[in-house]
Amino acid sequence: MQFEFATAARIVFGPGTATQLPGIARSFGSRAFVVTGADPSRCAGALSGLDTVLFPMDGEPTVDRVKQGVAELRDCGCDVVIGFGGGSAIDAGKAIAALASNPGDVLDYLEVIGRAQPLTIAPLPFIAVPTTAGTGAEVTRNAVLGSSEHGVKASLRSPLMLPKVALIDPDLTLGLPRDVTASTGLDALTQSIEPYVSVRRNAMTDVYCREGVARAASALPRVFSDGADRSARESMSFAALLGGLALANAGLGAVHGFAAPIGGAFPAPHGAVCAALLPYVMDANIAALRQREPGRAALDRYEALAVLLTNDALARPEDGARWVLDLVRRFEIPALSAYGVTKGHVPALVDKAARASSMKANPIVLTDEELTEILQRAL
Repeated sequence: MQFEFATAARIVFGPGTATQLPGIARSFGSRAFVVTGADPSRCAGALSGLDTVLFPMDGEPTVDRVKQGVAELRDCGCDVVIGFGGGSAIDAGKAIAALASNPGDVLDYLEVIGRAQPLTIAPLPFIAVPTTAGTGAEVTRNAVLGSSEHGVKASLRSPLMLPKVALIDPDLTLGLPRDVTASTGLDALTQSIEPYVSVRRNAMTDVYCREGVARAASALPRVFSDGADRSARESMSFAALLGGLALANAGLGAVHGFAAPIGGAFPAPHGAVCAALLPYVMDANIAALRQREPGRAALDRYEALAVLLTNDALARPEDGARWVLDLVRRFEIPALSAYGVTKGHVPALVDKAARASSMKANPIVLTDEELTEILQRAL
């Protein structure tokens, strides 16, 4: 057994912990640059007593919006950054904190579409406060940014970008709309499933994945039915955290390989894209493994996932994919065509997905024909 594991320097978890934010922030600096969601008023109470500059994110982070944030941060003289919101606010905050202290342009450091140079200077201290239970961005070392020029999303990635503190208060998720609860929750589930079958998995991420899948499978239907269910909200926040810990150290797979080009080219929320793709990627991976590599451990892992998802000790790999598909339909997750994706877009998206960094960790190399079928089924 040999592996390496990295995460946030400190994790603070539990209902009501948001009240600790002012004291934590003051331990790192005197003026906070707070990257929020579209409605900055949601974080007003948690920032009481802090000297802050608010920077709202209306939608998912882009290269241009992050550049604006870096310029504004430098002008206002802030010395600590807080990402307070969903994955978009947290990723934008991570990127702004990193680029505020490193010279050059965003594209000097961005993967795939940039020069992918390593960060050499530590980012400004960054505190992540998630208000959704989905991406696990509070404990990851990358920020996903969209580029309208390139029509794709790509990561700014460095171990230096791990937050100084991840503060997870499940109470902050209580007001989430039902559709956001569903899509972000299915993203959290995806981010425990994909690392569990990843070619880069290890014994430590396995522990997080199994617990994350079990918690999400139990809590997600409950919280969808009753958004005020505090126990289910807490379990989903924990599941999202576990998924973030796993993906940061074991990688993802074809769901996220597709999500990068789709999210970069269409106005589609990341969680909803992942939710629409997940059952069909599971189906394709299982079928490919049975056909070409029936002895691979990944097939046994899909069976273990099926048992966790269905709570049936006799479940087969395909039963797990079917359980996820039934949940996606129950939650009324939109097909990708709802965001403008058509059959005509499929060849270009397949080409980009095949070259995405997340695809490298998929449990088996899928053919262009298999990738095409996945996308067509998700339309």
